[in-house]
Amino acid sequence: MEKETIALHAGYDQKAGFGTMSVPIFQTTAYDFRDSEHAANLFALKELGPIYTRLTNPTTDVLETRYAELEGGAAAICTASGQAAIFYAIANVAEAGDNIIISDKLYGGSVTLLTHTIKRFGIEARIFKSSDAGNLEGLIDDKTKAIYFESLSNPQIAIADIDTIVEVAKKHGVLTICDNTVATASLFNPIAWGVDIVVHSTSKYTNGQGTAIGGIVVERNGLNEFFKTSSRYSHFNTPDESYHGLVYTDVPLPNFCLRIRLSLLRDIGAAQAPFNSWLLIQGLETLDLRVQKHSDNTLEIAKFLESHPKVKSVNYPGLESHSDYAKAQKYFKDGKASGLLSFDVGSFEEAKNIIDGVKLFSVVVNIGDSKSLIVHPASTTHSQMTAKELLSAGINPATIRLSIGLENTKDLIDDLAKALEL
Repeated sequence: MEKETIALHAGYDQKAGFGTMSVPIFQTTAYDFRDSEHAANLFALKELGPIYTRLTNPTTDVLETRYAELEGGAAAICTASGQAAIFYAIANVAEAGDNIIISDKLYGGSVTLLTHTIKRFGIEARIFKSSDAGNLEGLIDDKTKAIYFESLSNPQIAIADIDTIVEVAKKHGVLTICDNTVATASLFNPIAWGVDIVVHSTSKYTNGQGTAIGGIVVERNGLNEFFKTSSRYSHFNTPDESYHGLVYTDVPLPNFCLRIRLSLLRDIGAAQAPFNSWLLIQGLETLDLRVQKHSDNTLEIAKFLESHPKVKSVNYPGLESHSDYAKAQKYFKDGKASGLLSFDVGSFEEAKNIIDGVKLFSVVVNIGDSKSLIVHPASTTHSQMTAKELLSAGINPATIRLSIGLENTKDLIDDLAKALEL
């Protein structure tokens, strides 16, 4: 099936049960097992089915199935937030004494999670230049467990050199993890380009209305065989003492998501609520249409900003003048570059005046809403970073980030034009 059809139908038989057209919300904590044997079989993985909503839920199952198909993956697992998805993806393969290699252009929350919080778990983060991955190979050693990057970065709106990253990773047998939140599964599928794991903050474009927090992890087909033959990830091949000696690669289920479910989701518990899963399913049904409109609107806004005398630079790879334009044409469907852009003005004071001067744009740190949003990254989403870290990440005090919504672009341009003249 094509993506538009998958988003509407995958994972749910509407003729089953009461024949509801809308996926039901299974708003329950636990499930009544048929008998003691049934309960034991579920916990032993002899039978598959819901056990406890921290682990599985029928509404969430539909969302996971749809997302796995949209990304061309083998399986997916929902989490309570995008940050939880990133943490689980890393914690699933790395432990104290290991290192991960992360892009120099990431969302601020990802930077602090991966360079500060995870450091306290004994995991070191090394930073590579994602634009060409020129220094990536030199950072890899026998303790490297993952290479993490964003397909379309927030807020730099830069596109990683995905081919080179994947090539280097495969040469050394290192797992690749791509955050595809901004590009979305509608425009880009990292797995089709050789990436192993995809993560999303589904709070963004998947939801589209700013009504639900969520995250998801998707694994590619064939990871079971990869783990079986890899000494780098031996914990997938040795008995898990916390789960009665289970060896994950002995189970004919996608191992990466299975281990997150049976170990991390079970123990840490950052699970997605069924109601949030239902809200995200509603958003997913219109994702493709919205992302096309977001992209078209954003390109029009980017062209306006590029021509304005008070704007020093515009970061949007849909512009022919942008350094990543060729990558957008190569990787993304129809060369569209989603709904996020950033631009620089002369000073922090100018940026502040513009943000305070707009009327239609809301000052919000989320992205991907149907309504247009504006924010100052250096003092909000990336405020935990030092001045040196901000500059190395391509963010300065005069950078403004826009998440372009579905309004009429004439109104949005008029709003920005008036704020730029204040």
